[in-house]
Amino acid sequence: MTKFRFVRPIHCALFAALWAADTGSIAAAEDAPAVAPAAAAPGEASPGGGRRGGGRRGQGGGTGGPNAEQAPAPGAAATAAAGGQGSGSVAPTGGAARGSGQGAGTGGGQRGGTAGGGAGGRAGGRGGRGGGNTVQPVEVVKLTRADLIDSITIVGSIAANETTTIRPEVAGTIREIYFNEGQAVRKGDVLLRLDDSELRGQYNQTSAAFELAKANLTRTEMLAKGNTASPAELDKAKADFDSAQANLEVLRVRLARTEVRAPFDGVMNARTNSPGDLLTTQSIISTIDDLSRLKVDFQVSERYQDKVKIGNTFTLHTTAGSTTLQGKGEVYFVSSSIDRNSRSVQVKGLLAQDQQPFRPGMFGTIDLILEVRKNILTVPEGAILATATGVQVVSVVTRDGQSVAKFVNVKVGLRARGVAEIIPLRDGDLAEGQSIVASGVGGLQLFDGGRLEPRPLNSAFKTGN
Repeated sequence: MTKFRFVRPIHCALFAALWAADTGSIAAAEDAPAVAPAAAAPGEASPGGGRRGGGRRGQGGGTGGPNAEQAPAPGAAATAAAGGQGSGSVAPTGGAARGSGQGAGTGGGQRGGTAGGGAGGRAGGRGGRGGGNTVQPVEVVKLTRADLIDSITIVGSIAANETTTIRPEVAGTIREIYFNEGQAVRKGDVLLRLDDSELRGQYNQTSAAFELAKANLTRTEMLAKGNTASPAELDKAKADFDSAQANLEVLRVRLARTEVRAPFDGVMNARTNSPGDLLTTQSIISTIDDLSRLKVDFQVSERYQDKVKIGNTFTLHTTAGSTTLQGKGEVYFVSSSIDRNSRSVQVKGLLAQDQQPFRPGMFGTIDLILEVRKNILTVPEGAILATATGVQVVSVVTRDGQSVAKFVNVKVGLRARGVAEIIPLRDGDLAEGQSIVASGVGGLQLFDGGRLEPRPLNSAFKTGN
């Protein structure tokens, strides 16, 4: 048995109203008179045009130019047939052409709004493409010339100008120690004496043999003059004398080495021995440091090795307790080879002579200056715009009494602390004192010739101070 479903009359009436609204709106839109093309200024389009007219919200509009002619709103009649209301208007002088539609029925408002808004928007769009008078506020700074410093921050250690370990040159027992720990000594001062009694006995014995050889040589020479001694006897006497003299000299050196002396001016550190200890040539007595000047030893990555040169200056920062110490220095040594393990080059520098608070072994942070560029054009890094055609900055120039944007192609040089060096690709494009858009160049709606409203850069965003 076939079943039939009955549709309520109200539904049928609604479908009829929607169908009438749809067909009536389309017909009205097609029959709408066009706005005279001469009323709009060619080539200048206002944002939105007629595209902003739309139906789902029941209203739409387009911006009209100052010469736009009034156009009827065909959407009103078409929508009224569907139980809704539609309207469209174009302002004759104010430059605003709008179309809107509102429906009273269940679906008539949406469709009526689409027709009315679309027709009014198209009319406004045709007449109002010359109404773009938008002024873009921008923050600007003056293009200035300054000195930029290219530097890197690394870590390093402080070392004494000279330091050495004190060891005896001969084995022996300590007889006396002549220095105190931490004492400043001069070059040649006796620091320690070993027991030399045995060596002195050998020295006295050798000295007697030397005197005998000397006397024998004197007698043999006298006899040789009288032809009493043969030449062979004279030669033997000379050889004995030379041998005795050499043996005596050796013992004299060994006796001198029983005294350990300071190799240079410096400060003695802790000693590890006491009188009576037996020392060998490998035993450590103490160390001595020359603190007249201090050195700084550090490593620089190989990527900067071509910029690190003898004479580069640096600033050393370190902390001693609650006090922060700072000193100036200069590079005096750059290694000719790069360490294959760390891929860095060894660099040494000398601190100024008056840097007394520093001590050897201290760890510090070093600001090494690689290059100084003087009197160059600088801008904040936020003013640089990277595009597909290259790097640009936006200059503010005056045309017909108004501030407008001008895009200038530049080359970026040195960057330091939020400031960048720029080099215009064409001479005369930029000059000192010229206003440059300082921030937001990648997010603002800027185009060449666009009107700008220059404002000072917010002090919170200034850099390079």
